[in-house]
Amino acid sequence: MAKKNSKQPFEYVEPIGDRVLVRKDEPKRETRGGIALPDAAEIPTITGRIVTISAVVENDEELPLRQYDKILFHPKNAIPVDLEHDNQLFVVPVDDIVAVFRKEAPE
Repeated sequence: MAKKNSKQPFEYVEPIGDRVLVRKDEPKRETRGGIALPDAAEIPTITGRIVTISAVVENDEELPLRQYDKILFHPKNAIPVDLEHDNQLFVVPVDDIVAVFRKEAPE
């Protein structure tokens, strides 16, 4: 009996529990004023876009998180996911999300 190739890449990541899958934004290389930032500059919070949310987050009406939301999160507990060479995907606990960017304030 022939074995299937077990090295096939994963195509989908589903976060479990109070977590979301985030694609991290590219780091800024300079400030608005044009000052170049060194590569070693440590910025404690980073932004990204939610790719997928867990069923727990989706069903929790207290959490204002939805797929494609732009968020600000603390990277300390973010777990990197290596699906593709250039992707910067992270599984992020909801507790580490500090802000959601909105175009309009809630009424």
